[in-house]
Amino acid sequence: MFGIGMPELIIILVIVLIIFGAGKLPDIGAGMGKAIRNFKGATAEPEKKEPDKLEDKKESSNSDSAPPDK
Repeated sequence: MFGIGMPELIIILVIVLIIFGAGKLPDIGAGMGKAIRNFKGATAEPEKKEPDKLEDKKESSNSDSAPPDK
């Protein structure tokens, strides 16, 4: 996994703890969790909505091709 072992993860955690402090870590964790959740939702959204968009395009192209009434 990217060559990161347990000692490297502990060093990174200590550096983050020193920089942000213990009080900010829950806020940072919550923010990262929300970001990951939003990213997953955004990447899954096009797969769900793609057929709807295709149907909408077909309907709009059919209505556009009709001659205008005079």
